[in-house]
Amino acid sequence: MLKTVILGLIIPFIGTAAGAACVFFLKKDLKEGIQRALTGFAAGVMVAASIWSLIVPAIEQSSDKGRFAFLPAFIGFWLGILFLLLLDHIIPHLHVHINQVEGPKSKLTRTVMLVLAVTLHNIPEGMAVGVVYAGLMSGSAHITAGGALALALGIAIQNFPEGAIISMPLFSEGKSKPKSFVLGVLSGAVEPVFGGLTVLIAGLVVPAMPYLLSFAAGAMLYVVVEELIPEMSQGKHSNIGVISFAVGFSLMMALDVALG
Repeated sequence: MLKTVILGLIIPFIGTAAGAACVFFLKKDLKEGIQRALTGFAAGVMVAASIWSLIVPAIEQSSDKGRFAFLPAFIGFWLGILFLLLLDHIIPHLHVHINQVEGPKSKLTRTVMLVLAVTLHNIPEGMAVGVVYAGLMSGSAHITAGGALALALGIAIQNFPEGAIISMPLFSEGKSKPKSFVLGVLSGAVEPVFGGLTVLIAGLVVPAMPYLLSFAAGAMLYVVVEELIPEMSQGKHSNIGVISFAVGFSLMMALDVALG
């Protein structure tokens, strides 16, 4: 079981590293349309994962509460939203693409802010994987090994474009390919770290599992609405982002059902 959990925590990180490795194979920065498509895809995966892999199991685990079975998920969801809102104010990060930063900023500052932005995104994703695997370890009947793997794979898939969206702009700004790759990889390092911490905490407080599942869902959906949807919808031909969102959503939905 321990090996399964460790592998599940590492899979999303591998997705980020693979995406960051695109800097070695692509010569130019990603086109705006491609970035919108990748961002929309990532948003679709995260929304589907939040619903089927986190909120639904949270409600199912509270079925003994009858008509109030929604309450733990409701509370946990809002705690996740408020937690990310707090981080959003504490940690300085970008709400826009690195090339759209307003005002005079050094390349170093913009680089650090870009990495901070994606790192912030990755915290709730790591927590989501961690809490699901904690539920698997606790023997919850509502979380299967296949369902946990589906979530890990889904987040790894949406991490791939995130890794590329970091490394490619950094390279276009003058960073070397190896340094751009390393920074892209480091942005995803928080996922296994926060995932492991969540496994430890959730394992000690098993009755809190529905709250933790929905907490991760709320945090992930905050990122989607605050960061990804505006990014995928800006400019002309925003339908590219919408279609990519639908593709990511349906793929994650299919993975959860097929593997769960």
